[in-house]
Amino acid sequence: MAKNKLTKFAELNTYDHVVYVSYKQLQSEEFQFRGKWSQFFFGNSNPLILELGCGKGEYSVSLARHFPQFNFVGIDIKGSRMWDGATQAKEMGLNNVGFLRTNIENIRLFFAEDEVSEIWLTFPDPQMKKTRKRMTATNFIENYRQIMIPNGIIHLKSDSNFMYRYTEAMVAENQFEIVRKTDDVYHSELLDEVLSIQTFYEKQWLDRGINIKYLAFKLSHQNPLLEPDVEIEKDPYRSFGRDAKPL
Repeated sequence: MAKNKLTKFAELNTYDHVVYVSYKQLQSEEFQFRGKWSQFFFGNSNPLILELGCGKGEYSVSLARHFPQFNFVGIDIKGSRMWDGATQAKEMGLNNVGFLRTNIENIRLFFAEDEVSEIWLTFPDPQMKKTRKRMTATNFIENYRQIMIPNGIIHLKSDSNFMYRYTEAMVAENQFEIVRKTDDVYHSELLDEVLSIQTFYEKQWLDRGINIKYLAFKLSHQNPLLEPDVEIEKDPYRSFGRDAKPL
């Protein structure tokens, strides 16, 4: 029988590699690992990589397994989803991956300047009606700049053509350097063991015959950010809800 949410939350509270701090607590004291994740949470000096909106944590766990020389933190507000990846990481004995329960808008309270080397955005909601809620909108990009090293890499993997084209336009407008990109990962020469990792939602998009897009770019800290003024055709389908069930 599947575990219910209360059981999952209770288990998460016993996991040393899962962190939850209330917003109220953050107002009264600085987060203990801010600026010190690698040193005090992971116990090493390895570069730190985040997965924002990690859902069930498939990418965070798989990346940690592939790259033991890096530290990974999966971030999501939904603990009941995060339980899957956190439990898998525990069972696999991975000591280079952790999970943080918080809203992504709060990440500057959890990470310090120049602390993060790379960020993965895996299948974020394209937010076609609300620019400021897009995870590659300039207000989010500014938050990333506050915690990332200069020229740190942001990876976007998405089913959404709208999200892909919008991010492409944002990158062009701000003259960020593109590292790699494709509008069809699984029919591209870029396909490798990392881009082959499939999330819960990705599998559903692939089952529907939707191409998976990928864009990686270097985040410059030099100039003020400019929001692109472009018209982009909206996706002709609805996104899955974050609690979607398997088909």
